[in-house]
Amino acid sequence: MTLIFGQRRTGARSPAVRALAAGSVGNFVEWYEFGVYGYFATVIAARFFTPDGGNAAEALVRTYASFGLAFFFRPVGAALFGRLGDRIGRRPVLILVIALMTTATTLIGVLPTYATAGALAPWLLTFLRIVQGLSAGGEFGGAVAVMTEFAPPGRRGLYGSWQSFTVALGLLGGAGVAALLATVLSEGQLGAWGWRVPFLLTLPMGLVALWLRLRLDETPAFRREAAARRPSRRAVAGAIALGAGRVMGWAAAGYTFLVVLPGYLQSTLGASFREALVATVLANLGFAATIVPAGALSDRYGRRPVMLTGALGVVVLSLPLLNLLQDSGTSTAAKGAAVCAAGAVVGLMAGPGPAMLAELFPTSVRHTGLGLAYALSNAVFSGCAGLVITEAVRRTGNVDIPAYYAAAACAVSATALAVPTARRANGGRLPSTDVEGARVEEGGR
Repeated sequence: MTLIFGQRRTGARSPAVRALAAGSVGNFVEWYEFGVYGYFATVIAARFFTPDGGNAAEALVRTYASFGLAFFFRPVGAALFGRLGDRIGRRPVLILVIALMTTATTLIGVLPTYATAGALAPWLLTFLRIVQGLSAGGEFGGAVAVMTEFAPPGRRGLYGSWQSFTVALGLLGGAGVAALLATVLSEGQLGAWGWRVPFLLTLPMGLVALWLRLRLDETPAFRREAAARRPSRRAVAGAIALGAGRVMGWAAAGYTFLVVLPGYLQSTLGASFREALVATVLANLGFAATIVPAGALSDRYGRRPVMLTGALGVVVLSLPLLNLLQDSGTSTAAKGAAVCAAGAVVGLMAGPGPAMLAELFPTSVRHTGLGLAYALSNAVFSGCAGLVITEAVRRTGNVDIPAYYAAAACAVSATALAVPTARRANGGRLPSTDVEGARVEEGGR
């Protein structure tokens, strides 16, 4: 990390490294869990949502409905914990949300299934998903605020990209654990108890994250300017809407290619569980590979140009890449390259995205504002991705639905990214991401 950020871990700069570690590890735990739930969607459907003789496709839809419900509680969590973070500080809120997330995820690993608890089982699972959604809503805004507010001048895009990079690591970690279990356990063992292991592993990871956050300092920007005059509600609402529009493509395409893909490959294209997981690992490797470089490029050339390249890339490439996966004559190497490329294009949006959102809001409303923008776009376009795609394919028989879904959302994002950020004055100017890298207005830092 020292070489990546071009600084030594001494003196005043060490708090920035600690902030990066504390923010990153929480994101890893959060997205590891969300990835695990998506990867084991078919197993969870059979254990929690399918009574004897139930329809497997309908059970998968119910599983994704539970998945999506957690996302709809993210904006609630973003508003609740964001308000606390803007008033009492980033540090205490980040400690609280990681404790909630770790507890809820660990409890999923010990839940009774439908066979044991009957109709109570899916309700208990859904309740814990709601707790996860609330805590995840507060996690993003606080983590990005900490990373970007500690970032050295001209490095905000690079530091903020670590939020997205640890998302990729979390998804890869979840996929890796799932793939390992699918390899060493029989199908019967995996369904009986093996699926619980990834959720239980969250406990030690969450404790490490909690320890790091207890050692975290409050950000200098919050200590200095939290009491500053707040911008008008209209200005903040406009920035939230713009931010949500700019990241909706990232949200939709990310979940389509990185999380929903295993269920789609199994239920629609007849792939095995192991084949689906390998494809997901490759997609997430491509995603991880481009995130940090994209964040660094955005410090040099601006957030919007890099993100716009990614959004347009998804619009153009989604259908051809999906058609490669559908073609039985396509070689395994070509299919692997296709899913890797899909993840890489999404990474171009995910790298600069956190810094872009942070720069839309002054310090006094940053935790709330960027958290809500991200949570709203994810609630609609990530949380619903599995449900919409699975149900649409089931009803229409059109196997190209995932490509249309991702491309349509990215087309809207490209339009929002093409619109220059409006500068507003009311209790401090909302900063702009329209200028290049190091010259981006600090906006309340």
